[in-house]
Amino acid sequence: IWKMKETIVIDTQFDFTSDSPRYWDHFWENRDGLGVGNSDPDVSSKTLQKYHQILWSKPLPNGEYMDLKMGSGSQYLTWKEFRFGSDSITASFRYKDYKLMKEIDKMIPDYHSFMEDFIRKTYTIGGMMIFPKRRGGINQARGFHAQIRDRWDLTLECIRKYYLHEKSPLYDTLQADKDFFDLFVDFKGFVDFFYLQDCVNEKEDSIIFWLKDDGFTGKVLPETVDEYMIWLNHNLEFVKRRNIRIQKAIKNK
Repeated sequence: IWKMKETIVIDTQFDFTSDSPRYWDHFWENRDGLGVGNSDPDVSSKTLQKYHQILWSKPLPNGEYMDLKMGSGSQYLTWKEFRFGSDSITASFRYKDYKLMKEIDKMIPDYHSFMEDFIRKTYTIGGMMIFPKRRGGINQARGFHAQIRDRWDLTLECIRKYYLHEKSPLYDTLQADKDFFDLFVDFKGFVDFFYLQDCVNEKEDSIIFWLKDDGFTGKVLPETVDEYMIWLNHNLEFVKRRNIRIQKAIKNK
């Protein structure tokens, strides 16, 4: 029986930018008006770190119990030989296409408020993951690989293929963290452990893509205003549903 590590109220609506030092200071003056925070909630938010520790300290599909310990600095969370970092699994792509963002700015009456709302909603626990932290690890590789570009749906497709021993753009990166993925036994174990059921079909054997999928061969980012809005809405819907799953899991333990 999984008993939570300690009694704590996890607020699935808590916005991790709110306890990240100076995150919103002069936000819209940065990156040529595209907006960027002055700190990274993945590193700076103490509440996020605590929530990660509580949520993922539980039985693993391989029969072990992950008992995460609080760290500091690069030692974010630790367990056995593992060192974990937080990763935001949603993305606004504000810096990827300046021209497209200016088109969207013109179409939305109060673009700044709109984007701030998106950021606050996706910087809740439903939009966050933990991965092994190392140079060239999953957090970095999925952001910089030209065939992934920080898309969570494509990242999860790489993980699905990994468990089937199929090649993907991130296969070598995932293989380097084999010990981590072995903890979950298979793809279903990984999905269920991290409450990612809303990213897959009912059988949990295929991915629900948030944008077009062409087998990692074409352009992966939104190219039109319509595609961009579809992308944002999929991010928001996923975070909303995952927050509900997390809240239900907390209440049942």
